[in-house]
Amino acid sequence: MAEKWWIAIVSGILALVAIYGVIVLLLVKLLWAWTIPDLFPGAVDQGLIAGEISWYAALKVAIFVAVLAGLAGARRGRES
Repeated sequence: MAEKWWIAIVSGILALVAIYGVIVLLLVKLLWAWTIPDLFPGAVDQGLIAGEISWYAALKVAIFVAVLAGLAGARRGRES
């Protein structure tokens, strides 16, 4: 009986992590499509910068931002 309880908790946590990941990727995609064409309209028109990005590109941007945030947090922690 106890084993089934742990399985339910682990599967629930995995489901929450998956939902969180999809929400993060959706936010990255939406924010990219909303801000980049306004910031760089000429570059988007010329094809130098993509106006919209794929899910895979959104994942790479999210990982890049997470690494930068982690480095900034680690650096800030050392100075205190």
